[in-house]
Amino acid sequence: MNRVIARRIYVNISGLRVIRKSFCSDAAAKVSGANCDPPSTESEVKQSFINNDHQYDVAIVGGGMVGMALACSLASTPLTKHLNVAIIDSNPALGKLDSIKKEDPPDPRVSTVTPATISFFKDVGAWQYVEQHRHAYFDKMQVWDYTGFGYTRYNARDVNKEVLGCVVENKVLHRSLLLRMQNTDFRKTIYPSRLTSMALLPSSSPVNADGTSSTTSLFTRGRLAKLELSDGNSLYAKLVVGADGGKSRVRELAGFKTTGWSYSQNAIICTIEHANENHCAWQRFLPAGPIALLPIGDNFSNIVWTMNPKEASDCKLMNEDDFVKTVNHALDYGYGPHPKSSSLGSADMWSWLQGDATISAREHFEVPPKVIKLASERMVFPLSLKHANDYVSKRVVLIGDAAHTVHPLAGQGVNLGFGDASTVSKIIAEGIAVGADIGEVSLLRKYEAERKPANIVMMAVLDGFQKAYSVDFGPLNILRAAAFNSAQYISPLKRSIISYASGEQRLPLPLPLFSVISGFGESKRLEVTTCYILGRLKF
Repeated sequence: MNRVIARRIYVNISGLRVIRKSFCSDAAAKVSGANCDPPSTESEVKQSFINNDHQYDVAIVGGGMVGMALACSLASTPLTKHLNVAIIDSNPALGKLDSIKKEDPPDPRVSTVTPATISFFKDVGAWQYVEQHRHAYFDKMQVWDYTGFGYTRYNARDVNKEVLGCVVENKVLHRSLLLRMQNTDFRKTIYPSRLTSMALLPSSSPVNADGTSSTTSLFTRGRLAKLELSDGNSLYAKLVVGADGGKSRVRELAGFKTTGWSYSQNAIICTIEHANENHCAWQRFLPAGPIALLPIGDNFSNIVWTMNPKEASDCKLMNEDDFVKTVNHALDYGYGPHPKSSSLGSADMWSWLQGDATISAREHFEVPPKVIKLASERMVFPLSLKHANDYVSKRVVLIGDAAHTVHPLAGQGVNLGFGDASTVSKIIAEGIAVGADIGEVSLLRKYEAERKPANIVMMAVLDGFQKAYSVDFGPLNILRAAAFNSAQYISPLKRSIISYASGEQRLPLPLPLFSVISGFGESKRLEVTTCYILGRLKF
């Protein structure tokens, strides 16, 4: 039977242009309801013939939260909102906007977004959509360990803020970004496909004096990257952004090297229900890893529990009643007693370092609210650390998990990704303002110089916590408890920790280390810092 292959057509779904190929037979075309119509307007027909090269300013590979955040930031910035952007992702959710109903059960995949991330979402116009769905601001947090020696509490009022963060389901964050994109006139084309290959050629002669060159000519002169997709489409872009996660295809094709390791730990996540609404974030460090209880709105909270793979498998398979008992045990008297302020001295012991006492320094230890019911499936995933040695090369930049994967114990992974997206958008705007090529590595290095040190220091902090609690040893337990108590009672330290965790300031390197590396140039200083964090020396 003869088959007719329709030309590439552009269809509008929820305001987003999606490229598809349509296949049908002559016979099928005659059947009522078969949709084999050509593009409906003359301009669409012309575009389908003329735009075969599919040339774009920016190609974002990965339409998840971080990739869509970059697209929204470009769309909301005056200097970049005229750009022609391609978004490549095989996730069918990008081509449609399914509604999220309030009565829908909470999804176990959530993110704890910081005040800095909330500000970013407000700046790009997406936060208004988040607030239309289930979310939970929290203004208090309690952290303690199983030894009973120490604890610390944080309160937003310690730093004159209203909230410490907000817990939101990932599907709500993602849909809010999509809704924001729908309500702009930003030129974006979604390719529901996967990246299969990428070609980059060295720069050669300049473009024609009159500024006109074919796409092929620009590619051969190194002015464009060429991307081949799994559906047979080819497209070209001045800049390719890898926002495609920890197993990034862009990172692989561009030849970026990584450093990292597995933690030999799994995280089990799920949604649970309380008798009353929870407004506090809780985290307890246990012998095998931390357990976090995070409010997500209504009477629901999210559990993120790190443990060894065998324990994670057992917890996933046990019946609901036993799992609820296990969670309550871990958050209460399980593994050790409740901490008391007298275990390692009271506030008087730290009074010479206190400064102005914080509100939370006067708060006592509290037992988290009881879990009464499991409200979602239990999901398990392995934990690892991975960091790209470079974030940029000519016409390629990595953001989010494609550049760095961290331990989830502080919920900072996606916030680092949103910070990357914000910075890349800013750097692209700066390049456009001075007439620079947005794919030139000299411009992209500014993004790397800003984000890489910040990401590395956060990775060091999280990796340090993970390693500090991977050993159950008496003297080390005392040191850890002393750290908890110092954070509880030394006000300047507590305020610094809150500001850093909120994304508002960078945590300074330890003074001895900084004094050693301060004499190096920027590149060597960054390398030494990387070695300090990742435990390797690469002189």
